[in-house]
Amino acid sequence: MKPHVLVTGGAGYIGSHACKALSRAGYVPICFDNFSTGWKEAVKFGPLEEGDLADRARLDEVFAKYQPIAVMHFAALSLVGESMQNPSKYWRTNVNCALNLIEAAVEADCWNFVFSSTCATYGDQDGVVLNEETEQRPINAYGGSKRAIEDMLRDFGASHGLNSVIFRYFNVAGADPDAEVGEQHVPETHLIPLMLDAIAGKRPALTVFGSDYPTRDGTCIRDYVHVSDLVDAHVLGLKWLQDSKPSRVFCLGSGNGFSVREVIDASRAVTNRDVPIVEGERRPGDAACLVSGSKRALEELGWQPQRSDLSVMIGDAWRWHQAKEYEY
Repeated sequence: MKPHVLVTGGAGYIGSHACKALSRAGYVPICFDNFSTGWKEAVKFGPLEEGDLADRARLDEVFAKYQPIAVMHFAALSLVGESMQNPSKYWRTNVNCALNLIEAAVEADCWNFVFSSTCATYGDQDGVVLNEETEQRPINAYGGSKRAIEDMLRDFGASHGLNSVIFRYFNVAGADPDAEVGEQHVPETHLIPLMLDAIAGKRPALTVFGSDYPTRDGTCIRDYVHVSDLVDAHVLGLKWLQDSKPSRVFCLGSGNGFSVREVIDASRAVTNRDVPIVEGERRPGDAACLVSGSKRALEELGWQPQRSDLSVMIGDAWRWHQAKEYEY
């Protein structure tokens, strides 16, 4: 019998790709989602259990039904701007729901927990390669709520023996190479899908927020990791825990990063189409350069990203956008 893994947010962008990776690796992913941002069309690789993480009774029911060997926790609110305007929503949803989930896992004797965190826990530390030893200084409720969940996992590890692997990363890009699942948010806030929407005429233009940063071309530099590479790391993190290795934090990134203009130039080469652009002002709080290294993941997990080349990420995303998007 294949082992079950409970995947919260399994109908979302990263969660749906994780479900496919888990299925390929010999697990049965149990998608748990309330569809506040996820898509039913994305649930293709295992059973669906609709529910809300705020509902402890529903969680207990799902744990009892499937007896998962692990939790892979993706479900969260993740809009930085919204978290600055409405912090209570992020603390209530992200932190309280994670506490519910952690308590339910412990009660069900499910001792392996893989957590999708974020490099936003580091705050605005511009121009350095962020790693696992970098001080965490979140500057918004999104980053703060994720750090709080990391703290909870450490506390439950010390008190109950809950084992966890925590992944911190910045920009996830691309789509399933087979175009079975992909990236679609409402509202859309990520550069590459916004750019592809502009190319396809689904929005008038892509706004470039600031062109006078102290970078090689004046636009912000960010780290991008292909979603398929990212979820492969999560499967490796699960196997790490199954091998009875200690709780660990891993950063996932290229350590280099691409500027907004470099992303736009690469998209022209991939799609053979121009990107309509509007020059905008800097956004408050945007750092010039944010990148994250992944030396520990490479050395300890044996993670080898295969598709985190900018042209490959854009090409896979473009194929998904052209093939089939989720129905609103």
